[in-house]
Amino acid sequence: MYITKMIHNLDEKGNVPKQMHKEAKELASFMALVADETTKQKPSVDIQTDIRCFEKQCDGMIQSEITEDDEIHWICPKCQNEGVISEWQGTRWDNGINN
Repeated sequence: MYITKMIHNLDEKGNVPKQMHKEAKELASFMALVADETTKQKPSVDIQTDIRCFEKQCDGMIQSEITEDDEIHWICPKCQNEGVISEWQGTRWDNGINN
């Protein structure tokens, strides 16, 4: 399981830093996409996104939701790759549905 604090992947301007290692930047960008898609929906429960899983050989599509703890839980139903994103509130990918 991936456990991510969104703000730890951002620079002082709130962007994914360009100088990150390729793999870290790709993972941070994936988390940003998940946060963006999840916070566009209301209610934010069991959302089927258009985001493909990043695991090799997997073509599953990510499902996500905002939990009672105000975290984003995402999962690939095909390979069971999953994670939790916290501290996404107030980032550029927070679409303000809970405000």
